[in-house]
Amino acid sequence: MATYSLANERLRALEDIEREIGAILQNAGSEREEPTGTAILELSKEKTNERLLDRQAAAFTASVQHVEAELSAQIRYLTQVATGQPHEGSSYSSRKDCQMALKRVDYARLKISDVARTCEQMLEN
Repeated sequence: MATYSLANERLRALEDIEREIGAILQNAGSEREEPTGTAILELSKEKTNERLLDRQAAAFTASVQHVEAELSAQIRYLTQVATGQPHEGSSYSSRKDCQMALKRVDYARLKISDVARTCEQMLEN
């Protein structure tokens, strides 16, 4: 059950990132207090308010950096999953180790049966 909640949490985080990207694109860096004053609208004016543009640019940059940090964290997690490194909520590494152990046991059985067959042949001759 913990695996499902972790997976749901990861999906929710990705959905939040997606919503934030949409808000960034829609508002083009506008501050939350001034939803109607987008940077593009301010730039289209003859006389621009430079302080407002600076605040909007800073807010836009902060939002983009936050999205970048969140996406980087998600990519690091996916990289761990894909390379088989141990991480929370996954049994892939353990399952892979178990499969490899079973293959080694099968190989050992094969070699032991070969040795037994050779011994029997030597005893018969």
